[in-house]
Amino acid sequence: MKTKDFDYTLPEELIAQTPLAVRSDSRLLVTQRDNFHLKHDIFRNIGDYIKPGSVLILNNTKVIPARLHGIKLDTQANIEVLLLNQYGLNKWETLVKPAKRVKVGTIVSFGEDLLKLICTEELEEGIRHFDLIYEGDLETILEQLGEMPLPPYIHEKLEDQSRYQTVYSKINGSAASPTAGLHFTNELLAELKGKGVIIDYITLHVGLGTFRPVVVDDVLNHKMHSEFYSLSHSTADILNAAKIDNREIFAVGTTTVRTLETVYNKFGEFHESSGFTDIFIYPGYEFKAIDNLITNFHLPKSTLMMLVSAFASKEIIMNAYQEAIDKKYRFFSFGDSMLIKK
Repeated sequence: MKTKDFDYTLPEELIAQTPLAVRSDSRLLVTQRDNFHLKHDIFRNIGDYIKPGSVLILNNTKVIPARLHGIKLDTQANIEVLLLNQYGLNKWETLVKPAKRVKVGTIVSFGEDLLKLICTEELEEGIRHFDLIYEGDLETILEQLGEMPLPPYIHEKLEDQSRYQTVYSKINGSAASPTAGLHFTNELLAELKGKGVIIDYITLHVGLGTFRPVVVDDVLNHKMHSEFYSLSHSTADILNAAKIDNREIFAVGTTTVRTLETVYNKFGEFHESSGFTDIFIYPGYEFKAIDNLITNFHLPKSTLMMLVSAFASKEIIMNAYQEAIDKKYRFFSFGDSMLIKK
């Protein structure tokens, strides 16, 4: 299985640079897991495709101002650090540019020593582990010093930083937004609850596992990076009951899929669980946890393209993507949405 098998040509003008004025005004392309039938709609009508009693699971992670610009103390070189995963008390996994300048023992200072990072471990692909040194509240310091880590294909300034957060974001820790959820409004969620849809949440802090490019030719040689996830006891009970009653489970976003599939693979059912997952889903994978997927349009040759191609088929997904391109849908983080139905 080759990475190039998941490539497609996207006109640059279809890469959405800014969010729509109203989140739920995004277009919705509906396709099936087992056939090529397509339907065009608007996201605010998503409830038309979800039966009462179905369970809708969203990722309630919250993006932190994870991109920091600092100074290497010994040489005064400029260093960019992207916080990825917290793995201990004041211990973080990060992505560093330029990584070659940062060795074990390197100290990087931010905001005139308001925050210092001491490198404790060098890993491949620009990954570094740091101990963080600061006084006071880290969240407050990051709000003061950090930037919202928008993807590199977004060149426009984001005037309202909250538009890169879902309306239900709650648990701090992501280096990127779970963008499939950006289409929901509080009003739409209330409408879905009102029609009998059961809405609940998992947490997966989005990091390199989600957005790292695939650089190998053979898909099987790609290494997924770990991301932290959490599934509560009450959510597990809701999901297990849905399975028993044969009620459909809708996952919002690939991060939600990876969390639910990780837990189901581990326990053979839904179970209270937290930890780190490096699950890599590509064609041939047998889905056990979910029935339907709400997702965005993903980058060519990405692990996310591989996941959605596993959920339907590569042929069905490529057919849908070509239709979206022909109809000038908006792509990627601030773009339009897709529902892959059972």
